[in-house]
Amino acid sequence: MASLQALDVPAPVAKGARVPLDRRLVVGAVGLAIIVLAALVAPLIAPFDPIEQHLDDRLLGPTSTYLFGTDNLGRDTLSRLLYGLRPSLISGLAAVALAAVSGTAVGLLAGYFGRWADAVLSRMVDLLIAWPTIFLALALVLVIGPGQFGVVLAIALAELPIFARVMRAITLSNVRGEHVEAARSMGATAPRIMIRHIFPFALSPLLVQFAIAAPLAVVAEASLGYLGLGTQPPAPSLGAILSDAELYLSQSYSAAVFPIIMIALLVLSLTLIADGLQKMLDPRGAPVGL
Repeated sequence: MASLQALDVPAPVAKGARVPLDRRLVVGAVGLAIIVLAALVAPLIAPFDPIEQHLDDRLLGPTSTYLFGTDNLGRDTLSRLLYGLRPSLISGLAAVALAAVSGTAVGLLAGYFGRWADAVLSRMVDLLIAWPTIFLALALVLVIGPGQFGVVLAIALAELPIFARVMRAITLSNVRGEHVEAARSMGATAPRIMIRHIFPFALSPLLVQFAIAAPLAVVAEASLGYLGLGTQPPAPSLGAILSDAELYLSQSYSAAVFPIIMIALLVLSLTLIADGLQKMLDPRGAPVGL
C-alpha cells in the first residue's frame, strides 16, 4: 500500500462560524505554559546547578534541602529536571516543525504534479516508513555523532510521512477544483496555485496533526536520550536522567519516579491540546489518541 495514499481529512470550519473553546485545549495549554515557563526560568528557580555534585548526599529521597532528592552523584534531581525540560521541548517541537514543513512540501508537490513526481516521492516516503525512529537515530549517530541535531533529524524523518499524506490528500481533492482551474486559466503559476489556492485548505488538518505529533516526538526524544543518543552528559535531559537513575532503583526511587512524572505531564498537556484542537476544528471527528 502506498504511503502517500489519500486520507480522510477534517472538513474546514465554515468561515465566520463560532467555534466553542474546548476545555481540554485550555487545560493542556495551561499545563504546557507552566512547563515551558519552568524550563525558561530554570536558572532563576533551580535550587542548585544541575551538574553540581554533593557526594555526601548521594541517593537521598525528598528532603527540605533537596525537594526531589538526589542522584548517584549527589546532584539535585529537581534542578536537573528543570534544565532537562529544555532539550525535550526544543528537540521535540523543532523536529515536528521540520517534519511539518518538509512533509507539507512533499505532499503538495506529489499531489499537484502527480505521475512521476508522485511515484518518486511516494517511494521516498515508503523508505522512511520502513525505518523505525530508533534505527534512523542509530544510523545518523554513526554519520554525525550523538547529540540533539541527530535526534531532531531522526524524529523529523520519522514524522514526515504523515504530514506528506495529509497534504497530498488535500491537494488531490482541490487540484481539479473550480477555484484552481480558474486561477490556472488566468495564468497563475504552479507555485502560486499551490500556495494561494490549495495550501490554505490544509491549515486546520496540519495544525491538528502537528499537535498530535508533538507528544510522540517528546516521547521519542526521551527514549533516544535514555539510550544515550541525545543530549550528552553532563548536560541533563529527561531521558538521560531516567537512564542514570535506573541503576540505583533499589537504593533510591525518587531520581527515577520524578522524571517519569515530568514526561507524563508534558505528554498529557500536549495530548489534551491535540484533543481539544481536533474537537474544535473537526467536531465530527473522533478524539485523538496516542
